Amino acid sequence: MEESNDVTLNFGEEDEIDRRRRLKHPVAVFFHLFFRTASLLTYLFCSWFSNSEITSFIIIIVLLSMDFWTVKNITGRLLVGLRWWNYVDDEGKSQWVFESRKGSNQSKISADEARIFWLALIITELIWIVFFFTRMFSFSIVWCMIITVGILMNGANIFGYVRCKYGSQQKMTSVASSFFTTQFFKSMFSSAASTKGNESKPGGAKVGAL
Repeated sequence: MEESNDVTLNFGEEDEIDRRRRLKHPVAVFFHLFFRTASLLTYLFCSWFSNSEITSFIIIIVLLSMDFWTVKNITGRLLVGLRWWNYVDDEGKSQWVFESRKGSNQSKISADEARIFWLALIITELIWIVFFFTRMFSFSIVWCMIITVGILMNGANIFGYVRCKYGSQQKMTSVASSFFTTQFFKSMFSSAASTKGNESKPGGAKVGAL
């Protein structure tokens, strides 16, 4: 399997949107939250309406599939200006493409929509992981399969969009290294400043002499 280079793709010009609105794509935001919320609620309360595990399994899997498709093909492009996809080239090799808006096109992205997008992805993944640990000792194959599908589908979108946002794996590593390096130097300088402040006090100078 090969990965293609990151590309900046023209997503197409959309209709001019009122910039005063906090949510530029309210319909996309609704469906970004609707399918994942519906799948979680169905998982929690399906036993109230049906005793059939197979029926619950089908309904939840359909909702998870609709959520995966919506996030991958629609809401990611509209809410954060990112898109990832895969195709097989003429040589039969799998190619991965990670696209992102850059430059002037970034102005079309709403900070509120981006926050909703990422929080929904991350919180949903954490919830499915919690469900997995609560179910792993129940020995229910059907429910464990549902939870695993939820983790994998949502996790695939998280990985794809993080890859779109930060670029190649080398760049992602560089971002992480830069963050921890910055935090290290901040901590070091604050400690040095604190030590210098103590030494400038009479009590601090006296201790130093001892």
